[in-house]
Parts: sequence; structure tokens; C-alpha cells
Amino acid sequence: MLAKRIIPCLDVHAGRTTRGKQFGRAEKGELRDMGDPVELAIRYNDQGADELVFYDITATSEGRSFILDIATQVAEQCFMPLTIGGGVRTLEDFRMLFLAGADKVSINSGAVSDPDVIRAASDHYGAQAIVLSIDARKRPDALGWDVYVAGGRKSTGLDLLAWAERGQELGAGEIVLNSIDADGMNTGYDIEATRAVAQAVDIPVIASGGAGSPEHMCRVLVDGEADAALAAGIFHREEYTVGEVKAVLAEAGVHVRLM
Repeated sequence: MLAKRIIPCLDVHAGRTTRGKQFGRAEKGELRDMGDPVELAIRYNDQGADELVFYDITATSEGRSFILDIATQVAEQCFMPLTIGGGVRTLEDFRMLFLAGADKVSINSGAVSDPDVIRAASDHYGAQAIVLSIDARKRPDALGWDVYVAGGRKSTGLDLLAWAERGQELGAGEIVLNSIDADGMNTGYDIEATRAVAQAVDIPVIASGGAGSPEHMCRVLVDGEADAALAAGIFHREEYTVGEVKAVLAEAGVHVRLM
């Protein structure tokens, strides 16, 4: 049995780690500064994080230069796998991020605009290095979920499960499911959506959005059938360390990698 993974996430804006709720926007002052991303990355590496995810949440040309510099610094000082996403649209974007030190590259809106870029990147770098990140919100009638882009502000009309299956067919080796409804709320992951995606695909599914306690992570890994749990705020605010979360999971019988 593969160990379940605990993955801290750093949303980077203008070279700083930020945090908001339900995909808050920088231009509206809805993001809170959480610290230096390199310092946080080193902290989580020392705590035994299984992986680390960076998202360039502005993805401007200036933002990309920040994220490339940060990735290089983190890759030089940390030993955990590093995933980077944000503004990825072309094979050249993948190349730049891999050269900067990424082990995996995450694509979201760019894949919706041009699904074939998933296949091209997978063929070139291998499926294990390609992550399809999906932002989803429950429909008003509660019958399924829609896929959103543009930082969760624009509905694509795509069905979550159909898009997840399509992503796997195109060559993604992993899916990150970001719940817009749960993001930053600290009330728990979207268990129903996570389980539905996990049962629809054969590749690993990472649950994202809503972590407020180790028990939330335990539930999404067990009841939600996720392969990994991604979290941000509870680690940045030092409410829990990665090691403390893993200890709770191990006590509950969840197979995790302990230091």
C-alpha cells in the first residue's frame, strides 16, 4: 500500500506567500501575507512534508520571474519533490519550470484552453511529471460540479468528472482537485467531490481546499479516497506541524511516511 501524502501549498504573489478565502483576489485586498516562501519551504522540508506545491497566483511576467527564482532557491535547499503551477500554457512554460527545479508542473486554465498541451507535455516529460489542477464548484442544484478557470471566477461549462477523465486520457499523471466552496474556510474538504473524482480516474488525486484540522485530512484520505491532502493556512499559521498531522493520521490507522 502506498503511503498517503501530506503536501503544504504556498500561493505566491509578488514573491510572498499569501492566503485568502474562496479564491480571494489580490487586487481587492483579499489576500493575507503569510511570509517568505523560501523560509516556509525549508520549514516544511524539515517537518517531513512529502511534497511541496507552489502556485504563482498572479502569473504575470513579473510574477513568473519571482516564482522561477523561488523555485531555484527551494530546489537547492530542500529534498522533497516540488510542484509548480500558475500561468502554464505552453510546452515552453513547462520547460522553464522544470529547468528552475520543479519535479512536477501543474496546469489548470491553460489545459482548458488547449487540452492538447497536456498530451504534448506528457509525451515529452512523462505522465508522472504532469499535474492537472482543477478548480471546481458545486452547481446550484447540487447535482455535480462545474469546472472554473481564471482564479475561480469563470465557469467553463465543463463537468468535473468528465474533465478529470479527459485529463487522464490526455496524459496527466495526477489530479489536484481544488474546491472553490471550501477554499480557506477551515471547515473540511469537499469529501463528495473528492471521492467522485477518485472513483472516476485511475491516477492519484490530491484533495485541496478546506483543511482546518488533522481530522479533516484523515477524513478526505479515508472517506474521500484521496491519495494526498494539500493544506496551506493551518501550516502557515503554525496551528499544526506536518509531523503532528502525520502522527494523528498514523494513530487513526492511515499509512503515512513518518520521519
